[in-house]
Amino acid sequence: MTPDSFDHTVDVLVIGSGGGGMTAALAADAWGLDTLVVEKSPQFGGSTALSGGGIWVPGAPSQREAGYVPDPDGVFEYLQRITGGLVSDARLRAYVDSAPEMMEFLERHSRWFEFVWKPGYADYYPEFPGGSELGSTINVPAIDLRELGDEEQNLLRPLALAPKGIWFAPKDLRLFYQVRQNWRGKAVLMKLIWRMFRARVFGDRMAAIGQSLAARMRLALKEHNIPLWLSAPMTELIADVDGTVTGAVVERNGHAQRIGARHGVILAAGGFDHDMEWRRQHLPLLEKDWSFGNPASMGDGIRAGEKVGGSTDLLDEAWWFPAMCWPDGRLQFMLNERMMPSQFVVNAEGKRFINEAAPYMDFAHAMIEGHNSGIAHIPCWLVTDIRSFHRYVVGGHLPIPKVPFAPVPTGWKVPKAWLESGVVVEANSFEELATKIGAPPAQLRATADRFNELARKGHDDDFNRGDSAYDNYYGDSTLPNPNLYPLGKPPYYAFQIILGDLGTSGGLRTDEYARVLRSDDSLVKGLYAVGNTSAAVMGRSYAGAGATIGPAMTFGYVAAKHIADQLPDNALQPGPQTGSTLKIER
Repeated sequence: MTPDSFDHTVDVLVIGSGGGGMTAALAADAWGLDTLVVEKSPQFGGSTALSGGGIWVPGAPSQREAGYVPDPDGVFEYLQRITGGLVSDARLRAYVDSAPEMMEFLERHSRWFEFVWKPGYADYYPEFPGGSELGSTINVPAIDLRELGDEEQNLLRPLALAPKGIWFAPKDLRLFYQVRQNWRGKAVLMKLIWRMFRARVFGDRMAAIGQSLAARMRLALKEHNIPLWLSAPMTELIADVDGTVTGAVVERNGHAQRIGARHGVILAAGGFDHDMEWRRQHLPLLEKDWSFGNPASMGDGIRAGEKVGGSTDLLDEAWWFPAMCWPDGRLQFMLNERMMPSQFVVNAEGKRFINEAAPYMDFAHAMIEGHNSGIAHIPCWLVTDIRSFHRYVVGGHLPIPKVPFAPVPTGWKVPKAWLESGVVVEANSFEELATKIGAPPAQLRATADRFNELARKGHDDDFNRGDSAYDNYYGDSTLPNPNLYPLGKPPYYAFQIILGDLGTSGGLRTDEYARVLRSDDSLVKGLYAVGNTSAAVMGRSYAGAGATIGPAMTFGYVAAKHIADQLPDNALQPGPQTGSTLKIER
């Protein structure tokens, strides 16, 4: 296709406005490439805006400034171990080497980026060689969304919005879960009340985690005058007679526009989180749409890449996250509950099947494998007692005296609506509880007796719950084993757990430069894929909190840098600081 046949032409066309897409656009622009971002949704931010906002970057500048420098070779070995040979060494090494560079670039390139590291949230396998008990999850501070101006209305918001003024920094959440264990938890509760007061009096519109990260990305695009078209879905890629991708067809204002890309198209359009027909083709046991992912994620980028010759991998995989699903369809994460001391999880046979505090990907994989064996594990049930309900945050219930008109459930009784829903079951014995959840009564009693025996001993001989620093993070630090305590007197409760996810993690196969690969490992020239549009660099695992956003941003940066690397040798491109230049390294 000749340049004259395009309605609009740029150097780099980025499809999608999540963390991967916006990082790619900022990097491409920094190297002097005329860049355009197009977004299918009327809102920007993608799954990044809906996320916890963590970015897993071992060796980030904020770590180095704190005197902690993870060994890159150790991190590489760690990733090799958890990915189990599913991901090429070249891709893993590119991530390890480029992630800190990406973060340093963003901090230098825009005043809106400030990355912070607070040690203590361990990698998900800290006991493996190269893993870290201090963790490598990087965050951004909260931001007042009024900084966005007119763009505030265009930020993709979570479906379940917190009450006005309520926002959690990453460390706040852990302490908040300890509201009955120590004064630090109570201090966080008072902090939240103060934030609500400020929002009502001063009009604060503070946002943290993924909302803050997406907002800062958008502000950086505005700072550098990088155009972003909203409500502009890409409908197909354009390739020339040699199969090189030269642009895309984009719908805008009701008209199809052919956008040319002189040097490359970067697909950062997310996964296929909500295309249930496609998802069930690869994982038939997936009963319903239980994804927390971006509502607009329907696999458009992956399909477009396939049509021009791209191959795919891991389409049966997702960023799994055990959850609760209320009768109205509202999904709720089940995170800290699985680390609480006085609980265990059982399948339809009334048996434990995994360390309940395991990383959520591992827990979900155990659900899938167990279900495929012929024993129902979807749903499974978290069993606990009234003492635990009065001591820990369970299902979003805050264990404090009843507060009228509180934005979350409070009080000493399990909400009647929960019990009526069937998602939560109550009984005065384990046998009665078993009958209500459809498990063998004698087996559930035996499981409870065995768990209590292990809890009194202080070690889980069956599944080693509490042995990992990761297990302990949301546990009860007042106990010898933060994850173990016997269940006591009735009533007992069972909370239904379904197979939720944060989005799909399978997609187009890519190399270490994020270039899309054909089935014979040759290149689809001119085409790159990052984030959930690509098959995950984490394989079927999850290195630590932020191991979705970290790779998306890193390979967005890598893709833009590789495009710049193809420019003539004598090209000098504007660098990441105003007025500076950067010689492209080869």
